[in-house]
Amino acid sequence: MTRARPPLPPAGADDSVAAVGEFGVIARVVARSGSAALAEVGPGDDAAVVRTPDGRVVACTDVLVEGRHFRRNWSSAEDVGHKAAAANLADIAAMGAVPTALLVGLACPADTPATWLEGVATGMAAECAPFGAAVVGGDTSASAPDSAAVVLSVTALGDLGGRAPVTRGGARPGDVVAVAGRLGWSACGLAVLRRGFTAPAAAVAAHRRPTPPYAAGPAAADAGATAMCDTSDGLLADVGHLATDSGVLVDLDRGALERGFVQATGPLPQVAAALGGDPMAWVLTGGEDHALVATFPPAAQLPAGWTTIGVVREIDDEGPGVRVDGVPAAQVAADLGEGTGHVHFG
Repeated sequence: MTRARPPLPPAGADDSVAAVGEFGVIARVVARSGSAALAEVGPGDDAAVVRTPDGRVVACTDVLVEGRHFRRNWSSAEDVGHKAAAANLADIAAMGAVPTALLVGLACPADTPATWLEGVATGMAAECAPFGAAVVGGDTSASAPDSAAVVLSVTALGDLGGRAPVTRGGARPGDVVAVAGRLGWSACGLAVLRRGFTAPAAAVAAHRRPTPPYAAGPAAADAGATAMCDTSDGLLADVGHLATDSGVLVDLDRGALERGFVQATGPLPQVAAALGGDPMAWVLTGGEDHALVATFPPAAQLPAGWTTIGVVREIDDEGPGVRVDGVPAAQVAADLGEGTGHVHFG
């Protein structure tokens, strides 16, 4: 195992955002941001203009705070850019839409290296490029005088392409529950980094740059998915939101999850053995993989890349919720020594 690198040195006087200036920073970032295929007016004006072929706009926002969502001594600037974009693009995919553009708000200390921000822009551009999307505008500000943290607020726009949006509220008893993407890899990588190591590389890379299955969202919508969301806060937590919004009980199959996400090729068993943990804790409660979880009618043909992990049932006296092999999610998580997922103000 390799020890994590130390914190970055401060910016040189000629590279800080204070020296480069607001519009110098914007110019350097825009030069690395690419162009959006559907943008009629891009960065540089009072607002962007983005075409909406479907006639409807899917929109979402995520805020990433240094020290909470990323650390500069753990992740490169490009890693942070990839991660910030992915968190939003996955939400667009979870509605059954295709991303079209990003808007980015930035607050940072005056001594932040401008070259670091260029790296963030490069990472965002690379994450957006496969869709023909790009950053089309945003805003910059100095952070509070007593704050050393960088804050990124990213808004993503998307197009449904004629599909009905797939919300969290459409699951019905009898539907099957399925997942596309990885579960537990980001949390596994975070556990490695917290212990000062940077290997196994696959786990650490999964935390630094999640790889959401973007194409699986529109494919699920086309296949008749009744409800869908991404797993930003953990499988139990996010399926819990889906169950509550749909007014149903979701019963997950632990065996299916173990076969699909622990016993399959990947770093989870190796790292869990080294750290003395249970890989199912990461699968069930770890966030930031941005896998997609959806429900489908029982007769539906699941698209490629989707794995069945449970079933939707009628609610009982305890109301909507999530169980794993019939055991309430909170009890399952407690037995693993975890909460059911990430709590933003916990």
